[in-house]
This record gives sequence, C-alpha cells and structure tokens, in this order.
Amino acid sequence: MPRFEGKIAIVTGASRGIGRAIALQLAAGGATVVAAARGENAQDTVAAIAAAGGRAEAASLDVTDPASVEALVAGVLERHGRIDILVSNAGIARDQLLMRMKRADWDAVIDTNLTAAFTCAQAVLRPMLKQRGGRIVAVASVVGQMGNAGQANYAASKAGLIGFTKALAREVASRHITVNAVAPGLIETDMTKAITSDARQSWADQIPLGRPGTPEDVAAAVCFLASDEASYITGHVLAVNGGMYM
Repeated sequence: MPRFEGKIAIVTGASRGIGRAIALQLAAGGATVVAAARGENAQDTVAAIAAAGGRAEAASLDVTDPASVEALVAGVLERHGRIDILVSNAGIARDQLLMRMKRADWDAVIDTNLTAAFTCAQAVLRPMLKQRGGRIVAVASVVGQMGNAGQANYAASKAGLIGFTKALAREVASRHITVNAVAPGLIETDMTKAITSDARQSWADQIPLGRPGTPEDVAAAVCFLASDEASYITGHVLAVNGGMYM
C-alpha cells in the first residue's frame, strides 16, 4: 500500500523545480496534494499528477501574505477535514555582495524564505495538534550551513530556517508532530541555472560525488521525512548535497 494513502499534504512553491518534484512524489505515494504557488502557476504540476493517476488540487498562494496562508489552510480543512503534511519549499534568491545589497532584496528573501515558513507552520499547527500528529518539512540549503559570498540574505534566511525547525520540533514533539528540514546543495533547477558558469564550476568542484543533484534527489529526502518511516526523527537537518558539506 502506498505510504501516504489518505494523507493530505500542502506543498508551497509547487510550480517548478524542487517543489514540483516533491508534489509529484507525494502524490505517487498516495497523498492528496495541495500544490500551492502564486496565481495559476501550480496548474501544470496538478495536471502532471492527474496524468499519472494521482490526486491533487492547485491553490493560489502568496506565502508572504498571512491572510493568503490562512485562507488556503481554511479551505483545505473545509474540503478535507485534516492536514497531515506541510512542506515549506517556497523560496527566492536576490544575490548581491552585502555592500551593494538593497534593503528591499534583504527583506524580500527573509520574508519569502523564513517568515513565510513561520506563517505556514503556525497556520497548520492547530489542526495538527487537534489530530495529535503531523509532519512539517522545511527546505533549507547548504548555504545556510556553510555560507556563500554574495548570498548573505539567502544564507541568513536558510540558517534561520534551520534554527526555526529545531525550536519548533521541541515545542510540538509531545503531540507526535515531527519537524525536520532538508538542506540541498547544488541542485539542477531554474534558480541554479541563473548562476554564472564559473560559479557553477566552482561549486561543482566541491562535490565529492561529482555531480549536481536533481529535484528528485531532494524530493526523496523530503518524502522520507514526511513518512511514517521517519516517525522517530525530529529536529533533524538532512543534507542532500553530494558531500559538499559534511
């Protein structure tokens, strides 16, 4: 039997890249996936899930708007009566050396990558506490563990996400809710394709396994942490980086 049969999962940033891969793998495991993204951007992900025989619905979501998050969660509860899995994946990058970084770019990255994870987790906690169980998985980054020049905002947001994960894990463990994070390294996505060839090569040279990762590599780790097989794991950061950072 699929390991997510009967589970309701919300995935933010589900329109492409890692979020899309996570949504597809959760659905393949039997979950009903609420694929959330700005506007109508998650429609293609939902169509791909439906074509594979899975169950999914698209949701328009601005993770930086608490009212949008609350409306999404209320709608899911009204339709399905429960929320079992939250994957906080939505994220952006606005890279620049700190001396040249605009405050607006700092704020946008912190709001989208870190504050939104707080907003989404807070919104789903009440139903998870009531049902005495749930899985929250955040998508952090190797940059939040080792830093990277030109990404002070991104590194701060992802390091904060790791701290947030550990603190929340301690708060809700007694209610059988686990809170974990994955920390991807260099993954082949639209975001990393924007990196210069020299920077990509510099990063690739640091990977002992000798290749960039794929969105599916990250999705497999997320799905493990969201599954019953990981019921005794909480407050953990699972590195998916090919050995780049150990």
